[in-house]
Amino acid sequence: MPVITEYQVVVVGSGAAGMTAALAAAKRGLRTLVIEKAATFGGSTARSGAGIWIPNNEVILAAGVPDTPAKAAAYLARVVGADVPAARQQAFLANGPAMISFVLRNSPLRFRWMEGYSDYYPSLEGGMPNGRSIEPAPFDANILGAQLPRLNPAYIPAPDGTVVFTTDYKWLNLIARHPKGLETAAAIVSRYLELAAHGQRPVTMGQALAGGLRAGLIAADVPVWHETPLTELYVENGRVAGVWSGDTLIKAPRGVIVGSGGFEHNERMRKEFQREPVGVAWTMGAASNTGDGIEAGARLGAALDLMEDAWWGPAIPLPEEPYFCLAERTLPGNIFVNGLGRRFVNEAAPYSDVVHVMYDLNTPTAPHIPAWMITDQNYRNRYLFKDVAPMLEFPAAWYASGAVHKAWSIDELARKIGVPAANLHATIRRFNSFAWSGKDLDFKRGDSQYDRYFADPVQWPSDCLAPIDIPPYYAFKIVPGDLGTKGGMRTDARARVLRADGSVIPGLYAAGNASGAVMGHSYAGAGATLGPAMTFGYVAGREV
Repeated sequence: MPVITEYQVVVVGSGAAGMTAALAAAKRGLRTLVIEKAATFGGSTARSGAGIWIPNNEVILAAGVPDTPAKAAAYLARVVGADVPAARQQAFLANGPAMISFVLRNSPLRFRWMEGYSDYYPSLEGGMPNGRSIEPAPFDANILGAQLPRLNPAYIPAPDGTVVFTTDYKWLNLIARHPKGLETAAAIVSRYLELAAHGQRPVTMGQALAGGLRAGLIAADVPVWHETPLTELYVENGRVAGVWSGDTLIKAPRGVIVGSGGFEHNERMRKEFQREPVGVAWTMGAASNTGDGIEAGARLGAALDLMEDAWWGPAIPLPEEPYFCLAERTLPGNIFVNGLGRRFVNEAAPYSDVVHVMYDLNTPTAPHIPAWMITDQNYRNRYLFKDVAPMLEFPAAWYASGAVHKAWSIDELARKIGVPAANLHATIRRFNSFAWSGKDLDFKRGDSQYDRYFADPVQWPSDCLAPIDIPPYYAFKIVPGDLGTKGGMRTDARARVLRADGSVIPGLYAAGNASGAVMGHSYAGAGATLGPAMTFGYVAGREV
């Protein structure tokens, strides 16, 4: 016999989309339950840097950012184009600022402007070279009490005894090059000491965002049931009115909001919908994201959008886990080459664009997957790489796995990675000429303000370009990693799930990576995943 219980609203998933939706519904007076498949809460949100891209929110306006609704609308329209209906774009822009204000007033979360972190296409109309993104201020994890052990761990935890913001990494990468690197290193320790002296257990980035939203749910008396997967959506009188989890039926007459994440860890779905080579080994998304919510919606007739795409980024398949290569490819003194030993992309371009190029150009005769990032000892001496300090040797396991190669000549390096040595020599010679002149004539690296965010202000004549000419030389395998998939159920401006004919599936809502992204095939700025996820979670919570 099934176990039957009832709430007014059920939210599937405890990431940023789901928790924001649950908080919005609860604050409208609805008895709300969150079900979570994993033993932890926070999903990919807790693992993330927690940048949030929301134009015209009160945090950036208070900081003096000269944003306007007109600028934001013009920029988003240029970035997204016709891939997403204008009504959904406008719904995001109209509701995003209200969502941030709502979260500030109904949770312990506070936010700070990520000053200087440029929009990804700042030269487009309405683009902001100094950025629109925000990130969480330090959150006292003690507030979570007994729920703290259930917080999903960070992708790359901050060192013990530090309070690190996303924007700190720009300078920590340059600790051997610029005085602000040491200043930032001192600041991340002093912040911790100050907060710890007041009895706090400070966390930042994704840990702060997930923890702060969970604290909001605790205060609003919203339970989270862990290890409670969505098995099937429950339909009553033609309306989605609850969920099945195994033999348990949870009725929800007001509706169900699916915020269960993408399908990045579902090998079958990735093979069905996405371009080869693809699989589950290169993703940074939460392990519980296997597309359950998307497939449950599809079984009820939900149309699916953008299933071929993901929040891509170049990754190095290290033996412990794939590493999302962000600052490392932007810092001067490296290039990407394909299987023919030829450069093919602006290495510092927005990370999703780089992987789109890898897929678009990949052929049997000119392989671009994997690609290779080529650097030299000068680069190694100058910059932090992942968590390996400048000048230190990389772990032996990196070399043993084939993710990294080292050689004392270009010929030897070419042999190790299987590319024609003559091509690699010619590619490096041409790139070095650009580095000496300060102008990348092939791919315009350094022309965009975004390219220069993680660059080296000490490097001259271009902060993005440096020659590759000091042995030994290094090659890092580059594969199409991702932060999660971006395809899912088709939704309208009110976060309602739609069938292929445009009709609404009554009682069913979706937000975050369980829905087709409002960003379409592009990526407006840091936090263009979380910003819309939280916004449409908020919209769904109010709509239900």
